[in-house]
Amino acid sequence: MPTMLPQDATVLGACPHDCPDTCSMLVKVQDGRVTGVQGNPVHPFTQGRLCAKTSHYQERVYHPERVLYPLRRTGPKGSAEFERISWDEALETIGARWRDIIASDGPSAILPYSYLGTQGLVNGLTVGDPFFNRLGATVSERTFCDSGASTAYIMTLGPTPGMDPESLQHSRFIILWACNLLSTNAHLWPFIDHAKKNGAKVVVIDPARTGTSAMADQHIRVRPGTDGALALALIHVIVNEGLLDRDYVDRYTTGFDELVPHVAQYTPEFAATQTGVDAEVIRTLAREYAAAQPAAIHIGVAIERSAGGGQLVRALACLPALVGAWRKPGGGLLQLPLWAFPVRWDVLHRADLIPPGTRVLNQWQLGRALTGDMALDPPIRSLCVYNSNPLVVAPDQLRLKEGLARDDLFTVVSDHFLTDTARYADLVLPATTQVEQVDLMFSWGHLYLTFNRPAVAPQGEAVSNAELFRRLAATLGFDDAFFQRSDEQILREAVDWDSPVMQGISMSLLETQGWARLNLPAADVFAPHAEGGFPTPSGKVEIKASMATGGNFVLPTFRQGYNEHQDGSPVAALPTYVPPRESGPQPDARYPLAMMSPKSHAFLNSTYGNHRRQAAREGEQKIFLHPSDADTRGIRNDDAVRVYNERGSFMAVARIGEETMPGVVIAPMGHWVATSRAQATPAALNPTAFADLGAAPTFSDNRVEVGLA
Repeated sequence: MPTMLPQDATVLGACPHDCPDTCSMLVKVQDGRVTGVQGNPVHPFTQGRLCAKTSHYQERVYHPERVLYPLRRTGPKGSAEFERISWDEALETIGARWRDIIASDGPSAILPYSYLGTQGLVNGLTVGDPFFNRLGATVSERTFCDSGASTAYIMTLGPTPGMDPESLQHSRFIILWACNLLSTNAHLWPFIDHAKKNGAKVVVIDPARTGTSAMADQHIRVRPGTDGALALALIHVIVNEGLLDRDYVDRYTTGFDELVPHVAQYTPEFAATQTGVDAEVIRTLAREYAAAQPAAIHIGVAIERSAGGGQLVRALACLPALVGAWRKPGGGLLQLPLWAFPVRWDVLHRADLIPPGTRVLNQWQLGRALTGDMALDPPIRSLCVYNSNPLVVAPDQLRLKEGLARDDLFTVVSDHFLTDTARYADLVLPATTQVEQVDLMFSWGHLYLTFNRPAVAPQGEAVSNAELFRRLAATLGFDDAFFQRSDEQILREAVDWDSPVMQGISMSLLETQGWARLNLPAADVFAPHAEGGFPTPSGKVEIKASMATGGNFVLPTFRQGYNEHQDGSPVAALPTYVPPRESGPQPDARYPLAMMSPKSHAFLNSTYGNHRRQAAREGEQKIFLHPSDADTRGIRNDDAVRVYNERGSFMAVARIGEETMPGVVIAPMGHWVATSRAQATPAALNPTAFADLGAAPTFSDNRVEVGLA
């Protein structure tokens, strides 16, 4: 792997972000400085385009507010008052503080907090796991995104990639459920558009009117959190009207005989009372979906974000088998193709290093944990944050602020900027951007490995996440050679290069070409379950899930590889409707509006919230309100409003129109607290309750009220 960096070149890179598209990038370097980036025109999925978030990535690298040196807090927590110190001082401080904490309270008083600020195999989700597992710190359960959907998917279909996303071009009927592709998965749209031009019908199911719904043939609006009733009503119609592929059901599913009486209760009329969708619309959708094969369902990450999100995914995972959609390319369910990648998660996590009995804390509970509400013993006395900005993305924002402001909490943050969370840190450490580090990217939205070659030297004294944990391991006296592996060693050990799907793929190919498709059949013939072969205990689609006997669980991938202290609470073995806790058809009189906080178009969660170009595209914090709801509150377009519930409040500018349905407020997320009116964002209102499966969040199951500011 070459170490010399070019002064003038176009370098093969990869977008680092938590996005299904994982674009191959061309990084332009002149005089040792990045001057621009563009999508790789020869990559079959990227096709030469980058999105509004990353198309000027060089502005992130050279941003005037970038953290370039270790910083030590000099003012009150939250004041963003820091002084520059050396790396030696920073590491000595961390080592001394952590040793003192371990001596007095044990290592579980230390909590790592990270997610997918970068999602590479070297510097991403798992980069700090071996270190903190060896330390004996509290295990961080990271279920912000797709954990509940993944638990449901695995229970029903097993860890299969399912559909090749590119095979959507061969679909005859496509349902896009809870996903706004044009903002969050834009590189998938050309394949759908190809199918649409060839006569496929595209249906979007979403409470909001989006750019994607505007491109669809039909937009079905459903009350937030009631989608499970709609999915089960589709099954009801397919079963009752004999729209089944009976041969496929008999040969490749289990539990169908129990399903038939179970779904009798989920009539279209019942679903209409829950969802607000007309019963005849539901019947027509079921009939068209069953008749137009191959039919595809693509579910977005928002699918799980209500009380019954897991059981909703269970129902949706059953639908393709009932109609035989898996028989042909372009048919089936598209969730996360990442299951195809032969990632050696055991090597990346090193869960074998975790002391038996180590406690687990879900990241969704951080505010409660830091303020004593959970009565933890020992309490959290130190927090180490990297690849995340919890003050914007976690719920319970007011309580989280209170916890981060504790004088006795020693907080270390590694980041590119003084984020809202970093403003409360005792030490801030400078992290490299993607163009300054090496990495290998898997994808949760396509079937290509993408290599990222460093294009320029790190700015200032920034270090990669991998280098940070090498330094921390040395500081804490971890003398095992594992903790001093080079980036190249980590990269090579992260993948099972002997896997059949890696046949013909080598590091030299990736370095030369920048990407490689897994060794799987081409999209026009890829139908992995035409004859069953599902990786479940039975080898079939488990309509009645055998894994339900073990109770609720989070996949170890979301909890540092750890499998102890699972929830284990009872799980219905058949797909079952779980109504919303807050956002159902009978609202709380105090908070009559359901609030959703979807992704913004120009931000990626909170990333780019401090960038001039992206911030100008998004404008200040907005909410979208239906005219009927605005009229009853005397709210006009562009009025300043306060959105509130018992958990908190934030300020926004009202936009009145048909972007939302009556009774629903849409508050796009991603703005920073420090730049928001009243120093709060939609996260201040989000609940801390979990969904039914996989400890998924429920921030689309949220009741609020809106008034003039």
